Amino acid sequence: MTIDAARSADPPERTPAHDVRLRLEHERDSRLSQLDAVEEAADQASADLLAVQTDSARRVLAEIDLALARLENGTYGICEGCGSAIPAERLEILPYASRCVGCQQRSA
Repeated sequence: MTIDAARSADPPERTPAHDVRLRLEHERDSRLSQLDAVEEAADQASADLLAVQTDSARRVLAEIDLALARLENGTYGICEGCGSAIPAERLEILPYASRCVGCQQRSA
C-alpha cells in the first residue's frame, strides 16, 4: 500500500486531529516536567543517571515534535516503514509512534 493510498483510506476508528494533538501536547508537557524534575534532583543523583534520564526525555520530546509535524502535514498515523496505517490501539498507547509494531521491531 502506498502512503497516498493509506492516507486516503483514513479508517473510521482514527481519532480526530484535535484529540491527537491534545494527547501529544500532554505527552510533551509530561516530558518537560520530567526534565525539570531531573534538573532539580541533580545534587542527589549520579551524573550518569541524570545524563540517561535527560537524554531519554529529550529523545521523546523530539519524537513528539515529529509526530506534531506529521499531524500538520497529514501523515500522522501512517507507518514510515511500510506505509500502512498504524493501528489506533498503538497510537492510543504511544501517540508519537512513527511505525507499526512489525516495522518497529525490524528497525530495532
